[in-house]
This record gives sequence, structure tokens and C-alpha cells, in this order.
Amino acid sequence: MSDLISLETIEEIAQQYGYWAVFLGILLENLGIPIPGETVTLAGGFLAGSDQLNYWLVLANAVLGATLGGNFGYWIGRYGGWPLLLKIGQLFRFREEQLASLREQFSKNAAKTVFVGRFIALLRVFASPLAGIAEMPYPQFLLYNTLGAVAWASVMVTLSYVAGQIVPLEKLVEWASRFALLSFLVVVAWIAIPLWWESRKAKEVAEVTPVVEENAADG
Repeated sequence: MSDLISLETIEEIAQQYGYWAVFLGILLENLGIPIPGETVTLAGGFLAGSDQLNYWLVLANAVLGATLGGNFGYWIGRYGGWPLLLKIGQLFRFREEQLASLREQFSKNAAKTVFVGRFIALLRVFASPLAGIAEMPYPQFLLYNTLGAVAWASVMVTLSYVAGQIVPLEKLVEWASRFALLSFLVVVAWIAIPLWWESRKAKEVAEVTPVVEENAADG
């Protein structure tokens, strides 16, 4: 998403609005609004490394924005996410049974997904609504969402704070984007391959059943 807004512009926003930019950037990204929240957070840590912002205040705002954004996303998913997911699934020709299977699979790994999802492109946006759709118990979600927010913010802000004194911000953003994209592709494969395999097995069963019934009728 940072391709739509130049890095120079993001850095200027972080300089002008400081901690508010970090807080609102990651909060709005968690709500699905096209804001490069991770890049703004990296810019905030980078500015802290050059003594333009305070490290601890940048970290606190990143944690708070990520935590609140995740909570909003959870309740959006809890109260209106499943019908919306069904409509999106129809566009991509996913049957309701497949989506229900995906929801069940998410439920089994909900805690890990909410926590690790902070570090994965797009999943950072959708993990919380999916947790709501899967009706993950809220106390459990609150715990892992908060832990994930603290871990993610600590890594991003500290990385940009320390490494930013050695390498340019552009390189930091590039590294973070590559890692997030690679992680996202791994998750897509983890989800898509079982769905494809299930669909293939169902198709084979559908093709074999008429033959079996025909042989039974002839016998």
C-alpha cells in the first residue's frame, strides 16, 4: 500500500503529526482502510532513532493503535462478517461448505493466527475480523491480540530505531515488505492447498458415484 503513497510523503506525515500518525496509521490499517500503517510505524521508529521522536512514545502509540484496531476488527467480524464472507466467497466460487471448513480450521488455530498474523501482510488486517467470524472467545482474543500487538510493535519500532541509524529508511521498508509478502504467500499456500485437495476429492467422488450406481443397477 505504500506504493500508492511515496515514502517521502509518509515520512513527512510522521514528522508533522508524530505519535498521532503512528497511532492512527496502524489503527486504520487494522480496520481495512488503505493506510500503510506498518510503514508509518517504521518511519516513527526511524525518527526516534534520529532523536526527532521519543522511542517509548512511538512504541506505546504503535501498541495502542494495533490493539484497538484489532478489537474493532474483531467486533466487526463478530456481528456482520460471516454474511459478507459468504458474498466474497461467491465471487471466487467458494462453496459455503468450504468457507465453513475454513472457519473451523481457523478456530482450531485462532490463537496462533491472531498472534503471528501481526507479522504477515494482509493477514494483519483480516485476522481480527476472522477471529470474530469464527466466534473466538473474546477474552482469548483480547489476550493474543494484545500480545501480538506488543510483539509486532516492539520488533518494528526497535528494528527501525536501531537499524535506521545504519541503513536508510527505504531499505528497512523494503526488507519488511519482502518478509511480509513471503509470509503471506506461505499462508495462502497453507490455506489454498487443502481447499484444492478437498475440492479435487469431492469431484472424484462425484464422478465415481454415477458409475457405481449404474453397475449396481445392472447387477
